Amino acid sequence: MTHHIDVGSVLRRTVCDLYSNLVTRPTGAAVRREIEGVLAGLDSPSLTVIDFSQVGLLDFSCADEVVGKLLDAVHRQVIVTDAYVLVRGVRDDHLEAIEAVMQRYDLAVIVEGEDGAWRAVGPLDDELRRLLDVVQRQGRAEPSELAAALDEEMAVVKEALDRLVRQRLVMRDESAYVSLTSVM
Repeated sequence: MTHHIDVGSVLRRTVCDLYSNLVTRPTGAAVRREIEGVLAGLDSPSLTVIDFSQVGLLDFSCADEVVGKLLDAVHRQVIVTDAYVLVRGVRDDHLEAIEAVMQRYDLAVIVEGEDGAWRAVGPLDDELRRLLDVVQRQGRAEPSELAAALDEEMAVVKEALDRLVRQRLVMRDESAYVSLTSVM
């Protein structure tokens, strides 16, 4: 099941009806708590698209609250088990804050930029980025298909796929691995 959360709407509902900027830590914390409440009510597995397209400014403290702390809780399965998150509607100025936060938490997330392209943001080595790119292109693939596409040993590919699942960047569906963007 895919769920969509418009951060701009959450911001206006929780802080001020005329407000579209995510600035100050208390503002970010209020928005994060609202999103956590939504995530806690979802069935597992779930994919949630957090959409920043209606957000003007996004400062580092709000990126830390809304993206960093939220994804850290999802990663540690504090809010709900088997949850996955994509971030959409990210402008270049948003991306700068989100990248810094992902580095700080040692996490990665798949983000849709202004150009409409999806990419992983955060600390991932080249091997994982290459594998994630192939999974993204194929949408759904068996480890043997991925090993052949990468000309890599099966054991290496399976271990890397498991790392991507632990990072919540791909889903596992029986024996196949699924791109989050193909689930939407």
